[in-house]
Amino acid sequence: MSRAFEQVFGVADAFAGIELGGRTDTFLLSRATARAGVLDSPRNHRRFREAYLQVLSEEIHNPGSGRSEVMPGVQSLLEAAQQDPSLHLALLTGNYEPAAYLKLGHFGLRDFFGWGAFGEESEDRNDLGRVAMRRAAERAIPPAACSRAIVIGDTPYDIACAQAIGARALGVATGSHSVDQLRAAGADIAVPDLSDTTYVLSLLR
Repeated sequence: MSRAFEQVFGVADAFAGIELGGRTDTFLLSRATARAGVLDSPRNHRRFREAYLQVLSEEIHNPGSGRSEVMPGVQSLLEAAQQDPSLHLALLTGNYEPAAYLKLGHFGLRDFFGWGAFGEESEDRNDLGRVAMRRAAERAIPPAACSRAIVIGDTPYDIACAQAIGARALGVATGSHSVDQLRAAGADIAVPDLSDTTYVLSLLR
């Protein structure tokens, strides 16, 4: 994101000090433009998004400084959930839609998510939960399934997103927040990771 911002607007390290986790890309760009004195306009959002997607397609192949593998249990859980007709998988993410699918594809998880709600659709992460619920209804997902919606995430913002739509929140401490911190933020359940597939499935059904 920093590379793309500098490329488009000529300002280096525009995202330094801005908390990234759990936010939407639209939100982050608005904060960066405000700090850099760049006009926060639809045109500039489009320019940045276009540049960012190109840079991301290059950067994703380079080694990073943090963890860069699929978190424990994710693959097994998605495979099991995909085979369960009572469960409906959707991607609820602050990433721009092409960026989200680029990342998922890089780690072999793209085909698990046929639809979702994405970061270019709102600056407010909580709005994306409402978008996802509307789309679930449009896709004829049964109301009973919608009433059991659960948001899985690793930040307090994911938990707030769940609460905004009356969904349950499952906190997963594979990010920068601990189990205790996720519980304190209001997670209905918090786990160290998703490695216990049977247990996590029991929470989703």
